[in-house]
Amino acid sequence: MARYIMAIDQGTTGSRAMIVNQEGQVVGSEYSEFPQIYPKPGWVEHDPEKIWDTTYKVMKQAMFISGVSPKDISGIGITNQRETTVLWDRSSLKPLYNAIVWQCRRSADICDSIKANGYEKLFRDKTGLVVDAYFSGTKIKWIMDNVPNVKDKADKGQVAFGTMDTWLIAKLTGGKIHVTDYTNASRTLLYDIHNKSWDNDLLKILGIPDSLLPDVKPSAGIVGYTDESIFGASVPIAGIAGDQQAALFGQACFSKGQAKNTYGTGCFMLLNVGQERIDPGKGLILTLACNEYGQPCYALEGSIFIGGAVIQWLRDGLGIIKTAKETQKIAESVENNGGVYLVPAFAGLGAPYWDMYARGGISGITRSTTHAHIVRAALEGIAFQVKDLISAFESATGQSFSVLKVDGGATSNNFLMQFQSDLLGISIDRSRYIESTGMGAAFLAGIAVELWTPGEEITKLRQSECMFEPKIDEDTKKKLYDGWIDAVNRVKTHS
Repeated sequence: MARYIMAIDQGTTGSRAMIVNQEGQVVGSEYSEFPQIYPKPGWVEHDPEKIWDTTYKVMKQAMFISGVSPKDISGIGITNQRETTVLWDRSSLKPLYNAIVWQCRRSADICDSIKANGYEKLFRDKTGLVVDAYFSGTKIKWIMDNVPNVKDKADKGQVAFGTMDTWLIAKLTGGKIHVTDYTNASRTLLYDIHNKSWDNDLLKILGIPDSLLPDVKPSAGIVGYTDESIFGASVPIAGIAGDQQAALFGQACFSKGQAKNTYGTGCFMLLNVGQERIDPGKGLILTLACNEYGQPCYALEGSIFIGGAVIQWLRDGLGIIKTAKETQKIAESVENNGGVYLVPAFAGLGAPYWDMYARGGISGITRSTTHAHIVRAALEGIAFQVKDLISAFESATGQSFSVLKVDGGATSNNFLMQFQSDLLGISIDRSRYIESTGMGAAFLAGIAVELWTPGEEITKLRQSECMFEPKIDEDTKKKLYDGWIDAVNRVKTHS
């Protein structure tokens, strides 16, 4: 009997479900966007119920497209936008507030207070993270402090917290299971990544009761079963990982020294650093990822808040493009960027700057600037940010890169990938799986239910689709990057 894995990739702007066969082929896939909510400048929310409705719809449609029945599905793997925070009533499964998205900056004042009280090093040492509104802990505190009755309910043990993996598992199991995995727990600012436990000191500082928190499990392993009312059959939930760790797994970066960069809504570079705790240095974070068995290992990470989302902004905000696909042709229609640089700090600057209060800017505009220059500058701005990360990684590890594995929707843009190779001076290895995030979730679930063996078999399933090699000289590369650094300095608020 044929065996399949369902992968759920719950992202920032939409949800995807994929049905994957034993040969690693996607035989059915469906994607659907859901609304973004912007109550105030710098605030971003999602409706958790709409996320669930969208996810349920794409799961059903993927099964319909593939002709695969629930009884043919050996396991479900879930990957998710990380840090996005939802609190719900344990008994009713009703959200107590909209989900606060990872991009949201509303808890920046809470972060400033943590720093002012001298706790920054404590958080950094235990969690591997910087104190920033990006992470879940201060979002939880904001909801408890600002939404009526939530704190009282939380103190009585009536409230559950979760990132999107935990929320979806609660919905899939009818509220029976409240779990997350090591990778998502490591993004909360509440989890000691060295002792592998929720940390009482950090919880106390933020005033968060431990009754809110889910159990933490390995990324590969059966954590529960779907309620029969969902699909008409009980299906094992067997894989969980935050989106970037799932992509690292999907790219078969199981060994120390292997790295990938995902070009999604944001851009996220992870480097597997094995079992040894290292100092992430300035601008990077230390987080938990998965080894070939789905057990926790360390990874260095650099997070760019706005990657592909800048293309969405060109479409929906400025209205100068109709589709993301056309940006390649538009960018190639001009010889160069015309001196125009676009720094997409719409939600502050992430790694390696970590400036919560920076805002976006376009510099170098002249009378001869056209929409094509702005489109090209937007694409180049994604690549420049990745160059910033590579420089920080090399400083932290002393390791030079010769190749970077890449995935994510924006990698389909050949102009961007070639410019990235030119700027870094290294090979860019584009996976045959542009959706490596979803494939990572599938692989984790698949090894848990013994559809695949860990390690070598996954490495064989992951294949290169295209290699991009650098073509520009060092002087041109330096001139381009110097212009970028000048543009970044114009939008930064902190030195």
